Amino acid sequence: MTQIGSARRAMSSLVLAAGLALAGCGQGAVDRSTPATEGVTDAMIASGVGDEWLSYGGGYDEQRFSPLGMINDGNVSDLGLAWYADLDTARGQEATPLVHDGTLYVSTAWSMVKAYDARSGELKWSFDPEVPRKTLVRVCCDAVNRGVALYGDKVYVAALDGRLVAIDQETGEQAWSVTVVPDLENYAITGAPRIANGLVLIGSAGAEYRARGFIAAYDWQTGQEVWRFHTVPGNPADGFENDAMERAAETWAGDWWEFGGGGTVWDSIVYDPVTNLVLFGTANAEPWNPNANDRGTGDALYTGSIVAVDADTGEYAWHFQETPEDRWDFDSNAQITLADLEIDGEMRRVAMHAPKNGFFYVLDARTGEFLSGEAYAPVNWASGLDPETGRPNILPEARYEQTGEIFIGTPGLYGAHTWHPMSFSPLTGLMYIPANNTIQPYLADNEFEGSEIGGQLGLDIAPLAMPADTSIRNEMLAAMTGHLLAWDPVAQKEAWRVEYPGPSNGGTLSTAGNLVFQGTAGGEFRAYTADTGEQLWSFPSQTGIIAAPMTYSIDGEQYVAILAGWGGLWDVNFGILATKSGFTPNISRLLVFKLGANGELPEPPPLAERVLDPPAFKGTEEQVTQGAALYARYCGGCHGDAAIAGVLNPDLRHSATLTSEDAIRSIVVDGALEHNGMVSFEVAIDATGAESIRQYLIKRANEDKELE
Repeated sequence: MTQIGSARRAMSSLVLAAGLALAGCGQGAVDRSTPATEGVTDAMIASGVGDEWLSYGGGYDEQRFSPLGMINDGNVSDLGLAWYADLDTARGQEATPLVHDGTLYVSTAWSMVKAYDARSGELKWSFDPEVPRKTLVRVCCDAVNRGVALYGDKVYVAALDGRLVAIDQETGEQAWSVTVVPDLENYAITGAPRIANGLVLIGSAGAEYRARGFIAAYDWQTGQEVWRFHTVPGNPADGFENDAMERAAETWAGDWWEFGGGGTVWDSIVYDPVTNLVLFGTANAEPWNPNANDRGTGDALYTGSIVAVDADTGEYAWHFQETPEDRWDFDSNAQITLADLEIDGEMRRVAMHAPKNGFFYVLDARTGEFLSGEAYAPVNWASGLDPETGRPNILPEARYEQTGEIFIGTPGLYGAHTWHPMSFSPLTGLMYIPANNTIQPYLADNEFEGSEIGGQLGLDIAPLAMPADTSIRNEMLAAMTGHLLAWDPVAQKEAWRVEYPGPSNGGTLSTAGNLVFQGTAGGEFRAYTADTGEQLWSFPSQTGIIAAPMTYSIDGEQYVAILAGWGGLWDVNFGILATKSGFTPNISRLLVFKLGANGELPEPPPLAERVLDPPAFKGTEEQVTQGAALYARYCGGCHGDAAIAGVLNPDLRHSATLTSEDAIRSIVVDGALEHNGMVSFEVAIDATGAESIRQYLIKRANEDKELE
């Protein structure tokens, strides 16, 4: 099969010999530290979830299934709040807590790390990597962090600004810090590190910027880089790091390296001790519009793919491309889950994946062979998958840069499933997916030559903004829904579902108690029966939940913990559509539950009423046209589509700067609020442009005032 790389030649040992010198992919030999023999070890992580939760996905398989059954479908109604901790970072909270030796470790927004007594909730220590707030300008989707890694005597966190930091588990003191990313203009890190045989694995975000994707491995003791594998080729004139990059270059056209190429490894990384392979997902090609960098209709390897490399060396093993020639932002960065399943009468080691593009894939984890794939959500960009190769049959109308027309894509850029973790129960054989029904308009800007600051999409965004038309808004709102989907990966069909008003509901946890736990965007933490989907319990979290829960046991008592805190891409980018999921305030907290507990949360503050009271519009239509284009390109990613903001960032229709040309210029051009993350855009917007944005905002505020 053409899209599957060479098969794994031999099984590798799980445990490395002490002091083994390894050659990194494209670099010289590196002396490595001996893998940990005390504290958290490889063997402990490999054993999976028990009383402790030691890694992001619960174990190397990342099934997020717990064998604990003290809390079960017969008594979950007695679950109550054991303790909670208020957080000092009111942004989106996406991390999964870890528990080891009676201590709960968790990262929060802005990459802060906290350690609590897992029984009582007493804070043991707090670590702040002091990420500069201006880092937000190179982050698409909020100042989030998805979690830490534990190994030996250290805690590892990947900071938003591109550093990998090791922290002492007992004291919270920094042990070492290294800069992972190539530059501090186009890259950020939001994902959780993973561990493989004494190596700390991490990638980066940035596929909407001028970023070239990669995954890198670092020595757990020293922070020295051991190997790095790029996911897209660089400039051919500089030579290729390896044969994999040379082969990939044949699938690109134009000067793709001028934009970086994308393909970033911003979330999914999984280590398979059975094969000694690291499997990871890659993001979209960049820019989205292939005409923007003349890359044409080539596959653009290895974007939109699952890639496997040797865990010891970073050497390419195989790949499977889920979305060739991606132009829709169909990242393959959703969680990859490993399992042993019976497929056509044969036990297979498989990798299961539900990426943004709407198809559920089952691959052979050793070779990348396509075993099966079916749509788990409505899909209109492809007519289906080739039953032999798994390659999508892309529909002509989905190539919007060729038609010149607006393409209303299903799923949209938010995806049928994105980073929110899914879980797999070996007892039911079902995967529990926080799924979305979303749509997205795409219109090519075929004159696009790059942005001086911000994202490199190659789209004409302003004409796609939500109009001030109630009927159209209602139609769009009705189309955006969410659901908890129980999916049978062997039969490739739905088992059951629970509907939600909107997208962006939290990740899932399944347990031996026949339970599935999930938080909702509307502000509840719920428990369902794993076999039928019957809701058995709910707790009012007072804020939307997007993170995934975990569970642990101490002294014979089982606890369930989850981070609550609304935010992320759906809030900052989608304008009026973000309200569909449940317009809740951000009250960032760590919530921990156990049977028989009866703790209560304090009364939440009410959402502030935001009555529109703009000045009268006195600008020109030319200003509005220019302002709409500038807003869509540079402002909408944080302040919302059509100038309608979510909860986290200021809604500019209400801004005091609407009354003052000088005030908006001081912020947009002079950078008066850089300390809050609002950097200067003077490289792209001058004083005239800032005034045009102001006039556009005044007009939008008056339009929406008429709808109130």
